Amino acid sequence: MERSRVLIIGATGSLGYDIAKASLNESHPTFVLVRDSSFSDPLKSQKLHSLSNAGALILKGCLEDEKSLIEALKKVDVVICAIPSREALAQKSLIRAIKLAGCIKRFFPSEFGLDPDKVRVSGMDHDFYARKAEIRRLVEAEGIPYTYISCNFFMRYLLPSLVQPGLKVPPRDKVTIFGNGNVEGVFVKELDVAAFTISAVDDPRTLNKTVYLRPAGNVYSLNELVSLWESKIGKELNKVFVSEEELLTQIKETPYPKNMELVFIYSAFVKGDQTYFDIEASGGVEGTKLYPHLMYTTISQYLDTLF
Repeated sequence: MERSRVLIIGATGSLGYDIAKASLNESHPTFVLVRDSSFSDPLKSQKLHSLSNAGALILKGCLEDEKSLIEALKKVDVVICAIPSREALAQKSLIRAIKLAGCIKRFFPSEFGLDPDKVRVSGMDHDFYARKAEIRRLVEAEGIPYTYISCNFFMRYLLPSLVQPGLKVPPRDKVTIFGNGNVEGVFVKELDVAAFTISAVDDPRTLNKTVYLRPAGNVYSLNELVSLWESKIGKELNKVFVSEEELLTQIKETPYPKNMELVFIYSAFVKGDQTYFDIEASGGVEGTKLYPHLMYTTISQYLDTLF
């Protein structure tokens, strides 16, 4: 089957770069849209040079320049946007351009986290998820074919500290457990998110669907996570339990944006926003069931790198 031509927006970011590499690895004609300023940034320039050498076609443009957007869109079949979540509403201009171009067979908006339609932290997250939900509604209202990727947490977020706010490495003596510690959350490595995303590009089973990632070996409660870490370091940690009420108080008393880490912990490990719903019953599909051949890093393997 002929591979779709893929345009990646945000390819100089961590996830976008991995998606671009995964696209090239799967032999998709791959285009990346970048600002002129990216070439003067040493790290971004290095990434672009690497992608170009691997066969990617570099196109100059940005979300604010409709002409450059439409020119880029007319070269491809599929658009994957990987801009930072805080800039989600910047995709409104991209949606307009997709409608004008009239040739896009699939749009992957910048999501790559918790499902904004499933989270239950309204009024606490400073519209972090509302912005993503707004983009979803706009995509659907415009009749643009889409796939949403809901991968939950990236492994580089919260997991390196064992979900301990303020720490950069896992604790060796004392650990804080939020809630009762039995609510499960999900972590997936960005490299693996990219592989699952590209696998979904030409798959009719993912058209107008949300693809969730809940890999076996990557779904853990805080109690299970701490127990796993204890088994690796051969030591039992002193556990301090923070109740839901205490966590909510901390969130209120911590200024924004520093409290967002606590909001995400509350959402995932107290409310259970990553795992409380059945994927198929909600109309979604699960990535590891669709693509059982894809290998991925487990939480246990990741923790082995933190010694």
